[in-house]
Amino acid sequence: MAEAIILSGSGRYRDPWHPFTETSAALAEIVRAAGFTVKVADEPDTALAGLGADVRLVIVNAGDSEGPVPPDVLDSPIPVSERAEPGAIVDSATVAAANDALAAAIDRGIGILAMHTAAASLRDYTAFERALGARWVRDVSWHPPIGDATVHIVGNHVIAEGLDDFSVFDERYTGFRLLDVIEPIAEHEEEGVRHPLIWAREFGRSRLVYDALGHDARSYESAGHRALLARALDWLSRVPALTTGVA
Repeated sequence: MAEAIILSGSGRYRDPWHPFTETSAALAEIVRAAGFTVKVADEPDTALAGLGADVRLVIVNAGDSEGPVPPDVLDSPIPVSERAEPGAIVDSATVAAANDALAAAIDRGIGILAMHTAAASLRDYTAFERALGARWVRDVSWHPPIGDATVHIVGNHVIAEGLDDFSVFDERYTGFRLLDVIEPIAEHEEEGVRHPLIWAREFGRSRLVYDALGHDARSYESAGHRALLARALDWLSRVPALTTGVA
């Protein structure tokens, strides 16, 4: 079975709005069902610094390390005593080693599944920045209130083949800053305008899928969302550098 690691939001990657423990657990269930052995890592920097050649899939489910958490946020699912403090100390040596390890993995060929807040995460990682294709930009990107939404399947990517539009209770990120070419798989509509929600990228010997859904566990209760993730994981498992004669 292929090895996968989930980088789960904790420490400087935690925020008061996203219950990363529950979403990482939901993701782990889906990733195991796709045929991977899974490790959930609560220290993303340390986990990336020790990234081994046996890891074939990295799932980023972590928050913005540059977004200070106000201590008086009242609607936080995380107790005040456990919240990351603004200005958390960053181990620059660990981050440098982690960035090198991620860059090496991308060079040799790896799958990356980036979920929801990943668009604003790992800001110290130039390798991840290049892989992602678009970014959440503070005070530019936004989202409508969380609630029921329709996800529209678009394009002709192999992940989208045979999938239908689906409903999900989620938070839909809007207004990303495009950094490179992305291949849309799904969109959502807000104020009469379609916005990219899920996309795929191939770069060198590696592949990435970004999925802006996944605010909390309710997102993974959607059969349509789970079906799309299953297709995405299958595609990510077939990284050209790691397979022979498989599309």
